[in-house]
Amino acid sequence: MYISRLLLSNFKNYEDIDVTFSNNVNCLVGNNGVGKTNLLDALYYLSFCKSYFNPVDSLNIRFDADFFAIHGQYSIDEPDSEGSNSVTVSCTLQRGQSKKMKFNKKACTTFAEHIGRLPLVIVTPSDQSLILGGSDVRRKFIDGIISQADRGYLQNLVAYQKALEQRNRLLKQFYENQYFEDDTIAVWDEQLVRYGQPIVSARRQFLVEFMPLFEQYYLLIHPDANSNEKPGIEYLTQLEGDASDFARQLADVHRRDAQVQYTTVGPHKDDLEFSIGQFAVKRFGSQGQQKTFLLALKLAQFEYIRAHLATKPILLLDDIFDKLDMQRVRQLVLLVGSDRFGQVFITDTQQGRVESIFSQAPDMPHKIFNVADGKLMISDQ
Repeated sequence: MYISRLLLSNFKNYEDIDVTFSNNVNCLVGNNGVGKTNLLDALYYLSFCKSYFNPVDSLNIRFDADFFAIHGQYSIDEPDSEGSNSVTVSCTLQRGQSKKMKFNKKACTTFAEHIGRLPLVIVTPSDQSLILGGSDVRRKFIDGIISQADRGYLQNLVAYQKALEQRNRLLKQFYENQYFEDDTIAVWDEQLVRYGQPIVSARRQFLVEFMPLFEQYYLLIHPDANSNEKPGIEYLTQLEGDASDFARQLADVHRRDAQVQYTTVGPHKDDLEFSIGQFAVKRFGSQGQQKTFLLALKLAQFEYIRAHLATKPILLLDDIFDKLDMQRVRQLVLLVGSDRFGQVFITDTQQGRVESIFSQAPDMPHKIFNVADGKLMISDQ
């Protein structure tokens, strides 16, 4: 699967563009702040119905416009019901109105139904928060991967979040009114157990499949890693037992939850612990080690989704060459440009570095775009 054509109107710093891409590697080269990352974010919108960088949709409308529109034309692996291998996807937003998503001109009733149709993996400098940020960032990472491959998991997540919000609202009411009803809160306990226990089970199973892929890519990016640098991921959860154990834990913390006014037990408190050897990456990893760890995580994400959906996700690599030596940069580009991967987008500030890499791989199909002030021009190659 790949996107062959992208049309933008009033999206961030882009007024109007219509661009066609290579189905292999596309490099966006230009100074910082000219719109390279914004273009990647438009591609992310078409897969996930939202921005990767800004949760407020209206702030992605060009400053002097009343709307934005993103349209993509994709070539897909399997023909649709009408026998076509081409699909169109659109995301539009008018100021003061609700965002709209369309797949082949048919409106999506919910955004959740669209997730997984156009699998995509993005790697950006902000992903450092996966290591340095709070547990919510790591939960979002693991949930995002599983949700693309398993629609049932996404449905459980949505239902669990709704039940959690209702339970927390009730706890706040209890606190404000100085009373507590076990029977009332137990109704939401049952909902949390119903949807939460499958979430924990799916996360455990995910890591069983994910770890070998992650270790493989870590060694591919860092082949000179010694035996003391084995990367690790540990799943930290309060829920070590079955559904009845989860229900018991919720009942045990009724009074405490009422005092703090939120739910203190459940998969919404889970975390991942990253390590290299015996040391936590967050505390002891160098910048180079953290960068390698993150790249391995994201490439393993690509491999996991490819295996589960039987298609190659689009891969977006945004300004990832910083803190990597030239040899590792070259190795990474040759890896993602191989048949193992599908369509790839890479942003960089140094055209000479990009051209040097492709000069050593003349048979790799690619396009280089010069980006300046929201405009794209194909570079002479």
